[in-house]
Amino acid sequence: MSQARAFAAERPSARGGGFAPFDYGLYTLIVLLWGSSWIALHLQLGVVAPEVSLVWRFALAALIMVGWTVLTGQPLRFALGEHLRFAVLGVTLFSSNFLLFYYGGMSTPSGLLAVVFSLAAVFNILLSALFFGERPGARVVTAAVLGFAGVAAMFAPQLLGAAFTAAAWHGLGLGVAGTLSFCLGTMVSVSGQRRGVPVASATTWGMIYGTLFLILLSLLRGQAFIIEPTTRYLGALVWSALFSSVFAFAAYMTLLGRIGADRTGYSTVMYPVVALAISTVAEGYVWTWPAIAGLVLVIVGNLLMLTRPRRGALSAH
Repeated sequence: MSQARAFAAERPSARGGGFAPFDYGLYTLIVLLWGSSWIALHLQLGVVAPEVSLVWRFALAALIMVGWTVLTGQPLRFALGEHLRFAVLGVTLFSSNFLLFYYGGMSTPSGLLAVVFSLAAVFNILLSALFFGERPGARVVTAAVLGFAGVAAMFAPQLLGAAFTAAAWHGLGLGVAGTLSFCLGTMVSVSGQRRGVPVASATTWGMIYGTLFLILLSLLRGQAFIIEPTTRYLGALVWSALFSSVFAFAAYMTLLGRIGADRTGYSTVMYPVVALAISTVAEGYVWTWPAIAGLVLVIVGNLLMLTRPRRGALSAH
């Protein structure tokens, strides 16, 4: 049995139940890969325009996905209507959300953007209710609120010391827009899987259309299509394309179809935890009491979101 068929053979977890072992593996993979991706993003900034770096990232990722999809026998031929949905997926999930955060980070503290992106756990719940009529249970809502509050507490010292200039507010707006773009792309992915579109096929076409959108935007902005010929830049590019894009997005979109957008969305709350853990080792980050309290809130929210409720307790849906 091929790996692709093995994925399909895994039975999705019940919506209101706990995770299957396969779900825990996917969730852990998403958190670790996206939580550490900030290093690769940081290493690519400087010489090459952000949108051009994203062009190289998703062009390489799309090529890898085309090869994988063909190798595993997944379909690539779809009707025009499906391609329109793939184009929306590409613009929302595989291009504009990254670009909005790139530019938002130029004028807004990274801690604030991390807090803003953790709102994806809340946005996914609201959008799932709006588009699919899914009523979130008290357990899920409580977990999302605890997670957001925890991330805010973890970055409280940085946020309190920040000067909220007009440029900072502009960056904040870009971060909110980027988060909404990510969540809208999540809804498109969920919709596609409910229509039976394979994850590999949707990811491949989404990355292709996202790359085309980024190329068009770069041309309109007059950006130079250059590559910084350094080990640092090229290594970060390969990591971003292969691990942060191909592996992480495949895991994320697979998990969406198995446990729903609300519980999958909680992974966005966990990214800052991984980032700060790496910063502790690599950059000497010092944990403050607000940060420790925030970490506790995030962990409690994580346990609420990911564990099976006891009989008579609040259900996940």
